Amino acid sequence: MLKRTVDCGSLRLKDSGREVVLAGWVHSYRDHGNLVFVDLRDREGLTQLVFNPETYPEAHKLARDLRCEWVVAAAGVVGPRGEGLENPKLATGQIEVVVSKLEILNVAKTPPFEIDNAEKTNEEIRLTNRYVDLRRPVMQKRLQMRHRVTKIVRDFFDTSGFWEIETPMLGKSTPEGARDFLVPSRLVPNSFYALPQSPQLFKQILMVSGVDKYFQIVRCFRDEDPRADRQAEFTQIDVEMSFVDSDDVISLHEKLIAKIWKDILGIELTLPIRRMTYKESMKDYGIDRPDLRFDMKLKDISEIAKDSSFKVFSSVVANGGIVKGLCAPGGAKYSRSDIEKTLTGFVGDYGAKGLAWFKAKEENGKITLASSIAKFFDEQQLDKIVETFGAKDGDLLLFVADKEKIANKALAPLRCRLAEELGLYDKESFGFVWVVDFPLFDWNEDEKRYDSLHHPFTAPIAEDLEKLKTDPANIISQAYDLVVNGSEVGGGSIRIHDPRVQEQVFELLNISKEQARLQFGFFLDALEYGAPPHGGLAFGLDRMIMLLAGTDNIRDVIAFPKTQKGQCLLTNAPSEVDAKQLEELNLRTQKHLHQLEKNADK
Repeated sequence: MLKRTVDCGSLRLKDSGREVVLAGWVHSYRDHGNLVFVDLRDREGLTQLVFNPETYPEAHKLARDLRCEWVVAAAGVVGPRGEGLENPKLATGQIEVVVSKLEILNVAKTPPFEIDNAEKTNEEIRLTNRYVDLRRPVMQKRLQMRHRVTKIVRDFFDTSGFWEIETPMLGKSTPEGARDFLVPSRLVPNSFYALPQSPQLFKQILMVSGVDKYFQIVRCFRDEDPRADRQAEFTQIDVEMSFVDSDDVISLHEKLIAKIWKDILGIELTLPIRRMTYKESMKDYGIDRPDLRFDMKLKDISEIAKDSSFKVFSSVVANGGIVKGLCAPGGAKYSRSDIEKTLTGFVGDYGAKGLAWFKAKEENGKITLASSIAKFFDEQQLDKIVETFGAKDGDLLLFVADKEKIANKALAPLRCRLAEELGLYDKESFGFVWVVDFPLFDWNEDEKRYDSLHHPFTAPIAEDLEKLKTDPANIISQAYDLVVNGSEVGGGSIRIHDPRVQEQVFELLNISKEQARLQFGFFLDALEYGAPPHGGLAFGLDRMIMLLAGTDNIRDVIAFPKTQKGQCLLTNAPSEVDAKQLEELNLRTQKHLHQLEKNADK
């Protein structure tokens, strides 16, 4: 067998005259009757092969049988393509290899889709035939990028004094905000392991153990409905540090982010990255992960609206709600039908009952507002709205009147949709921000109790410790999230290291001492043996690669992803298992029970 000596992306004009052996897949095939041309592909690129019947008739005869995706090896001599025959789109476009010997290593069935046109192919077909899909150069580049990022991460933390330590995949089921994936135990009947949603408790125990600086690139599992930027099975860059405060954790990790963006994309980030309080983020953007590639801040006009004669607005304010809106530059191009059908329906999906609007127009040097509801506002009120938003000619002002939570929930995605449709930002740009000063608790209106906004091990700021007894709703936590282009890339916090504080937090979360002992007993015991102050952060590796690669589909950057239903179309997982396997685990499925009943009836 011919032994490969060079890859398909390395040869250049300086290699002319060199004898080489290449191996790879037939990317394209062109038979000109006399000469046969083949583009040979491997993960590094393409090289053009030439088969000449006059010089190497046997290789030429064999080449005429080739088809796309066959695996071959070819020996030959590198030469220039000649003036006017170069392909500037290829790194190897100035050369070709005149083949003297060809070996067919394997034939292939006709692929289910063309490699070059895979983007037009249904995603289910591509995922079912992932081994073909992953041959695409764009997919190879994404896999390479993922490798490079993890290499940067490991080198960065190694030089910063961190140890990479593995934590268990089979652990105890503990409430962390999502459903656990459960694994039945054969050796301990009627008992289950849980796959980790994160290594949270183990990495904190490592701090109690004196490890000081830990990191891990780790698989995590959450039994949630997948979506475009989330998978039930995902990868975290997980970090924990002892004797630190929030500034220490943030400073270290933004240096890592700057290095990744510089090494992968050649983009220099300005450090320190901007910080924004949770309160500011919710006020100006309606969400705790704002997209800062464009401005378009939300504004509360409740004070203006309450005195108008527009009852929809004034009654909402009178009942404790707000009137909040945005000003979309150039948005006046939307027709009334666009606004009242398309955009109103869009915010309705987020709970808003309607969408009021004005179009800004300049008349005699003054900005006026036109709308069917303009008659309910006097001139002074309209001028005040224009001033609040800084509205200009051709702008569109949109408003939601409702409870603050609903207004924010509806306007935040509307803001992003309008910015994309109106071309208000460069899609290749990046807007970074740390969101800080989150509330420690979130009030659960349905169950009339507090939930953790992040998780129950997040520490409150020192100044608010007394509020655990007096004012839990207004406690600020030592949590921080890194947001890029409206996507949360990572988040973390300083943890509770005092067992008495942890006990108070559990109590406020309606977790009894008995429940705490049952679910977290091993961790609470660890805190009693001298836990240092500590904190950390976890980056979502998949989401980070998605942003770096410029795609909006997380499945594009995972070698073997799941579908929206959590299925692997390549392997048909999840699937039924043999009844004997279930019996060994003391389990019964509905189908199994039904079969047992049928057998009993016989």
